[in-house]
Amino acid sequence: MKKTVICTVVALLAGFALGIFCGSGVLSGTGGLVRATASAADSPLPATMNLALATGLPAPTSLPLDETDNTRLVERAGVVLEALKQKDYTALAALISPGKGVTFTPYSTVDPDRDHTMTASQIAGLASDDNVYVWGVEDGRGDPIKLTAADYFERYVFNTDYTQAPVIGIDNVQACGNALENVAEGYPDGRFVEYYFPGLNPKMEGFDWCSLKLVFEAAENDWYLVGLIHSEWTI
Repeated sequence: MKKTVICTVVALLAGFALGIFCGSGVLSGTGGLVRATASAADSPLPATMNLALATGLPAPTSLPLDETDNTRLVERAGVVLEALKQKDYTALAALISPGKGVTFTPYSTVDPDRDHTMTASQIAGLASDDNVYVWGVEDGRGDPIKLTAADYFERYVFNTDYTQAPVIGIDNVQACGNALENVAEGYPDGRFVEYYFPGLNPKMEGFDWCSLKLVFEAAENDWYLVGLIHSEWTI
């Protein structure tokens, strides 16, 4: 009888020990699956995932884009600004509307007949592009704005570090000069984020205010850049 009890206890203890061991094996196996999944990142990724890695944004989900939610819009705008600051035209190209490209407006008023539009592939090649383009008409003089892309960006896009702008507006124009502010009419299907400096030099008493509007439209379940509008005090 005693021998039977002892055997039973030994069997129970052995089973308990085996259960612990098997449990440890399941956790280890789970870790293995995680590592296998991570190693799969070395394989080619879908375009949306490549975009996420290139820009630092989370990849679009399968859920419909909530066009009333500002979170994704502001995230997208921030990545565009950083690409402009770093002159990373490859990253910038990945954020541009694949169907419409991006249109450049030098003085607030969106004018399809004068504003210059570039495709994403053209933007990707800007680092080596020395061509001179006509971007619009110079304020107060009416002369054509003839500049290389690099010179235009320095004067009419990232003329100051807009990542440090003290005022950021969403779908709301922050300042108006003599130029017509018609972003809503120019992009009826778009939304915009504006980065605004009330002034750059205190001695100018605000006559050197400037802003940059990043205009986006929804496509492929995300926001894509369609317009870069520069605004400033004009004559």
